[in-house]
Amino acid sequence: MISLRSIAGGVVAAILLTAAFIAPAQAKTVEALARPANGTILYDRISGGHGVLKVKNGTKRDAVVTLMKGSKKAISVYVRAKSTAKVDTVVDGTYRVYFTTGTRFSVSKGRFGRNPSYQRFDDKLRFVTTATSYSIWTLTLQPVIGGNAKTSGVNPKDFPA
Repeated sequence: MISLRSIAGGVVAAILLTAAFIAPAQAKTVEALARPANGTILYDRISGGHGVLKVKNGTKRDAVVTLMKGSKKAISVYVRAKSTAKVDTVVDGTYRVYFTTGTRFSVSKGRFGRNPSYQRFDDKLRFVTTATSYSIWTLTLQPVIGGNAKTSGVNPKDFPA
């Protein structure tokens, strides 16, 4: 079995190696074409837990979902449009959830280059593991009839990139 962490590191290394052999004028084109795979872990400081986060992106734009533990970024995962991604190693704790959607994602900047939107869920997620159970949270990024999660806009300068 291949872990998401290994895949993410391999993808980032491949992108950096490719860009190193291209003229600077072409670098923007390569970066735009280097769209991360669905489920790519872009940032990880919480591996090793038993908690599960599932993210359903039913929108027409790609997304990055970021969990913040206090003021520290814990994990970011890339979720392509019309796709679902899963992180199954979330450490126990309480997290604020931010997400951004858009097109032309820049791995080096951690942001979308076109039509970005920045939001966060108003409620925090609490992951708890006991001897017999663990937390599984499912987030849906598009509006859902009867949904119970409210979101608020975030100033791009305050977004944890």
